[in-house]
Amino acid sequence: MLWLCQRQGPALFAATEGVGYSAMRDVFLSEKEKETGGPVTGRTSRPEGEAALVAGGAGQPTPLLKIRPATSWAAINFRELWQFRDLAMTLAGRDLKLRYKQTALGVVWVLLQPLLAAGVFTFVFGKVAKMPSDGMPYFLFSYAGLLGWNLFFNTVTKSSGCLVGNAHLISKVFFPRLVLPLSTVPSTLVDFAVAAGMMAVLMVIYHVAPGPGLLLLPVWIVLLLLFSLGIGLVTAGLAVSYRDVTYILPVLMQLVMYASPIAYAATAVPERLRKWYDLNPLAPLLEAFRWSLLRRGELSARYLSLATIVSVLLFVVGLYSFKRMERKFADVI
Repeated sequence: MLWLCQRQGPALFAATEGVGYSAMRDVFLSEKEKETGGPVTGRTSRPEGEAALVAGGAGQPTPLLKIRPATSWAAINFRELWQFRDLAMTLAGRDLKLRYKQTALGVVWVLLQPLLAAGVFTFVFGKVAKMPSDGMPYFLFSYAGLLGWNLFFNTVTKSSGCLVGNAHLISKVFFPRLVLPLSTVPSTLVDFAVAAGMMAVLMVIYHVAPGPGLLLLPVWIVLLLLFSLGIGLVTAGLAVSYRDVTYILPVLMQLVMYASPIAYAATAVPERLRKWYDLNPLAPLLEAFRWSLLRRGELSARYLSLATIVSVLLFVVGLYSFKRMERKFADVI
């Protein structure tokens, strides 16, 4: 109302100074009658007059916005995530650009890391320790294991540190916090695709042809992503309150790497320890991953089913725990 009075000029503003709302309204309508030369209709009570003025004089009530708390069972708001899909892709593109910005080799680092690691594993486990490789060249055997491991490792590492690394966004801008860990998946898949291209080149060099099991490779990729995202969601939420997670996680990841069939075959594990070894959900998944590529390894339906259930459950638990911790991110981070 004050803005409307100011539009009529200084005289009207001075006439309404120090009076109440009703007096201001009467003065405003009287001035409108002088301008139009006739009575102004629609002199309504105060609430109705406010609604008419706010609605632009259309006489329609102001829309009512109801804010309700989210239900405790709503772990993912798919509609909200879809609305912020552009933000997720922008963050994924930013991660790729920042990773290789001002680097001399650029994307070549994606190939050098597994190639160098496969060379070290070939020397240590293949030449020195004489570990079996199921009849495959040890370099190709270890590279196939590293291909699946790097998919798991990169997803866990990037998703667990995404909240702390984007603290300036969380404390200033509203968006679904789940966008941050999910935005790490596209960049991880890009790195995986580049490394998989080198895997295809190595298979041609060593004259190894994939079998029908290659059709199951996307299944193992999805399960590895679910398993790693479940861990990443839990650790990302905990890292906001406890920075110790960022120091403990790399150590645990190194222990998990040596407890998984990456540089050696699962058949090298003593039989008396094999049932305990296969309880690690990552072990049967990596073994199945390598089986799809090289047609080597053992597939246990029992332990693969267990690994599938654990991967899905861990992902669901990660979603709900992330949702429960989300409300305090902006205050604590």
